[in-house]
Amino acid sequence: MKVVILAGGFGTRLREETEFKPKPMVEIGGRPILWHIMKCYTHFGYTEFVLCLGHKGDAIRDYFLNYEIRNRDVTVTLGSRELEIHNGHPETGWRVTMAETGEKTMTGGRLKRVAPYLTGDRFLMTYGDAVANVNIKNIIAFHERQGKLATVTAVHPSSRFGELSIESNMVEVFQEKPQVHSGWINGGFFVFQREVLDLIRGDDEILEQELLVKLATMKQLAVYQHDGFWQCMDTYREMVLLNELWRTGETPWAAWR
Repeated sequence: MKVVILAGGFGTRLREETEFKPKPMVEIGGRPILWHIMKCYTHFGYTEFVLCLGHKGDAIRDYFLNYEIRNRDVTVTLGSRELEIHNGHPETGWRVTMAETGEKTMTGGRLKRVAPYLTGDRFLMTYGDAVANVNIKNIIAFHERQGKLATVTAVHPSSRFGELSIESNMVEVFQEKPQVHSGWINGGFFVFQREVLDLIRGDDEILEQELLVKLATMKQLAVYQHDGFWQCMDTYREMVLLNELWRTGETPWAAWR
């Protein structure tokens, strides 16, 4: 089953980094968040990816086209084209299709454009800017039990502010940016039946405002509720948070680590 990753947005709220690179290439612990997301899927055995490129897509192309040289020992004979690559790396066997889906194409349109690369009855999809400790196998099993055209993973977002527990005018407990358990949001990590591609009209269709709304109206959008870790990287502060988690080893999304 193939994994589609939306990797073509502008990332305007993370301009400190995205002025020079696409948002999925912003790093956590020296590796792009895109790599972290792909590692989450490969941990469960899914190693075929279709990347929907757009804004600054060449940076993603260059990263994977040069992956072997950057991640293995290399012997080069100067004055010739002889190049010897030694040893291996844990990502051996990944199959990565980098599809140009347009600079200004909307999220639904990007998905429609990669339809030729999607084989089989269903495929997986997520965004290129969030990591989680979701069990991909469990999501797929849930999707199969529901028998619907699509499944979206719902998550609890992290609060933007510290949470205070107050008693007698004193702070009893202080939690910095805890998860909010009173509501659910779209966390990505979708399972789609191939038929959903026929419901997308064109490049200007926004996945969240049109396709998902349409599927919900049709009673064809199941929801898998994930109570565990999920964190997006929309802002500079969130990038710093994820890098601090990586530095301290508190990386619940990195089951492979």
